[in-house]
Amino acid sequence: MAKQKSNLMEKDSVVVRFAGDSGDGMQTVGELFADASALLGDAIVTFPDYPSEIRAPAGSLPGVSGFQVHFGCASVMTPGDKADALVVMNPAALKVNLRELEPKGLLIINTGAFTPANLKKAAYETNPLDDPALDDEYCVLRVNIDALTEEALKDLPLKPALRARCKNFLALGITYWVYSRPMEMTLDWIETKWRKNLPMMADANSMALKAGYIIGENKDISLPQYTVHRRILEDGIYRKITGNEATALGLIAAAENSWRDLVLGSYPITPATSILETLAKHRNFNVKTVQAEDEIAAIGVAIGASFAGALGVTTTSGPGLCLKSEALGLAVITELPLVVVNVQRAGPSTGLPTKTEQSDLLQAFYGRNGESPVAIIAAASPSDCFDCAIEAARIALKYRTPVVMLTDTYLANGSEPWKVPSVTDIPDISIEPIKHGEKYVPYQRDPKTLARRLAVPGRPGFEHRIGGLEKTETGLVSYDAENHDKMCRLRAEKVARIANDIPPASVLGEKSGKVLVIGWGSTCGAITMAVERLRGEGQSVSYAHLRHLNPLPRNLGELMKTFEHVVVPELNLGQLSKILRMEYLVDVKSINKVHGRMFQISDLVDSIKKYL
Repeated sequence: MAKQKSNLMEKDSVVVRFAGDSGDGMQTVGELFADASALLGDAIVTFPDYPSEIRAPAGSLPGVSGFQVHFGCASVMTPGDKADALVVMNPAALKVNLRELEPKGLLIINTGAFTPANLKKAAYETNPLDDPALDDEYCVLRVNIDALTEEALKDLPLKPALRARCKNFLALGITYWVYSRPMEMTLDWIETKWRKNLPMMADANSMALKAGYIIGENKDISLPQYTVHRRILEDGIYRKITGNEATALGLIAAAENSWRDLVLGSYPITPATSILETLAKHRNFNVKTVQAEDEIAAIGVAIGASFAGALGVTTTSGPGLCLKSEALGLAVITELPLVVVNVQRAGPSTGLPTKTEQSDLLQAFYGRNGESPVAIIAAASPSDCFDCAIEAARIALKYRTPVVMLTDTYLANGSEPWKVPSVTDIPDISIEPIKHGEKYVPYQRDPKTLARRLAVPGRPGFEHRIGGLEKTETGLVSYDAENHDKMCRLRAEKVARIANDIPPASVLGEKSGKVLVIGWGSTCGAITMAVERLRGEGQSVSYAHLRHLNPLPRNLGELMKTFEHVVVPELNLGQLSKILRMEYLVDVKSINKVHGRMFQISDLVDSIKKYL
């Protein structure tokens, strides 16, 4: 590689956003840019922004696909508020994403796509590249990526359509030069992906990547170049992981450390499907996956597996959780361990299936008929999905109850570096089996947890009856009113006692003061950075993040009462706020957003300041 220019500037963190048509390969180059950054040891958080339609018309506004990467040496907990650099491959991508670019940010535009037809599809009346205001507001690099890709690959015997498909790598090469990213890992990836079956495409994509890098080196182009300060890492093995991958690996670890087979019953649904796909690759760990014909069948498979002694799991998103509600009530009344992973998306109904939201919390609490309490926990980051899956399985097995684990689209598809834990650090969550010869009473309970006894069917002496009808302690069907009242209260109290087995709510900052911010799920990173910014300004702000939502930590009520204001930011219209008001009779303030996107740190800072 050529020597870097002398005006190299150092930064602590950078946000880069790639945007183009669904067929432009933005997800691929975004992932590769993130991988190259992770290889350098940078902290990274990524967020793919898919269109909701399966294949919107090429060049149209609904068809724009984006990928954002936030990388740096510290304080990287979100994909970033605004992009420092934006790469747009067509007019529609410019129109949809220009508002996401910082003033004076770097704007790399593929001018070759700004044809009259494409401008019309993007609803531009005039060509925005002719507007002088664009250069006044941003650092604009106009590059005919289409023509340069064609020129770089002209000697390869490829059809023009195939050469055009390499333009995303030329754009990637430019950003690699701008941000001092190494090309070697990407070149190896290209070889692995294409050399065996499509060797000409391997050559073409490699040449396009290098051509883009050379454009950055070109002395005739005034283009800034940056490097990011190196991050000091703890010793260990790291990998980039998405939330769905982490969930799958956490479930495998939970099954291994509970000495049970893992059985997943799942029906494909965006954005949960990749959990099923990941688990299907790990049958060597006694993982059995069933792609069921519908959501009801999927949870039925999982409940049956739990009855047979496996760790039963079902995965879904909001619409699927609706369909599972009756069967989830069956798991409640039979008191079988079950993990339900709900990867939330923007609703209602189909809603915005590729966009994020936290609007299934009340459904998880109350979305069943009758008195059917379940435990509810929520993951805070992509890598936290691993630990959260193990915790969900632990609670399900120990308390013989369904556990709803809430993630969302942002966590499922987003990625970050994950320090791979040592096997010895993963807790043993096995439960003591009933010994042969013991008298078995199905609903005889542990006096501490109220969990009923579990026995694998088919063994002599352990025959018993369970099902959707109410039972007595001995497992007989009962229509007695007093018995039904007793059993409903026991099941509710059992879930409530989980609070004895979870840590108290911890606080970032002082344990009393002006404002306590309470968050749950994927808002953790944005809230943490907003609170740290305000505390750096000397403001009296503290933050409590909740993993366990039902039951809530035992100290939460008293903690809330030591602050003048309690503020809850949520990607819904105030669902946790309602629960906290109802539970603790505290005047909780809500910060709400249902844009299908994560909170921006600056927005949270401004919203919290209103209570200071």
